[in-house]
Amino acid sequence: MPALTENLLLQVASVIRDEVTTTDELIPSGETASYRSNPYKISEFTLIRKDPQYVGRAKAAQEFEKARVAGDKEKAGTFYQVLKAVGVDTPVEELMKTTGIGSVLYAKRPGDGSAREYAASCQKVLGGLANICIEYATKRYRSNCVNWGILPFTCPEKEIVLEPGEYLYLPGIRKAVEDGATRFTAKVIGKDGAIRDLELELNGVTEAEKKVLLAGSLINSYKEA
Repeated sequence: MPALTENLLLQVASVIRDEVTTTDELIPSGETASYRSNPYKISEFTLIRKDPQYVGRAKAAQEFEKARVAGDKEKAGTFYQVLKAVGVDTPVEELMKTTGIGSVLYAKRPGDGSAREYAASCQKVLGGLANICIEYATKRYRSNCVNWGILPFTCPEKEIVLEPGEYLYLPGIRKAVEDGATRFTAKVIGKDGAIRDLELELNGVTEAEKKVLLAGSLINSYKEA
């Protein structure tokens, strides 16, 4: 799990507009019981009842992150092409060093219900690097997201304008987290190439959580200690 990069380019993998999304909807319990020791297998069930296309979308974006980490300039470069819409014309070699690739999930109030760590870990296994919501249904789920290096954004907009397949560009996100910033302006790149701003918030992040987010996960932060 790489550390948080200087910038992030994320593809929207799912937009859930139900008022509440439970941990059982994020990752069902019954049919996944036998796969709890296999994070890759259990992740295939993420949001299977809410949005069966989520896993495929998340994995598609993740393939480009794998290419970035592996130094595959040709493949990673195809994902970075969308950045030209926001005026970023940085060479691919430099983008591969500074701009991580992943997916983002929007749900109004995610994480209600039982304390299920898999609800967050499965997103990270699939390349999820951020969540956006109006508020987190439980502190427990938010904490699990942080522990897996998933940025726990909130957005004050009641009806967010966002859809699967769009891109979010977060320039300077690492420095912003380091500085303790609580407000961010993401650039949304629509499917038609149109650009709009999305105001995000990152409130209540403790110093300990900051270290985890910068390291990329709680596991990584332990390794750095």
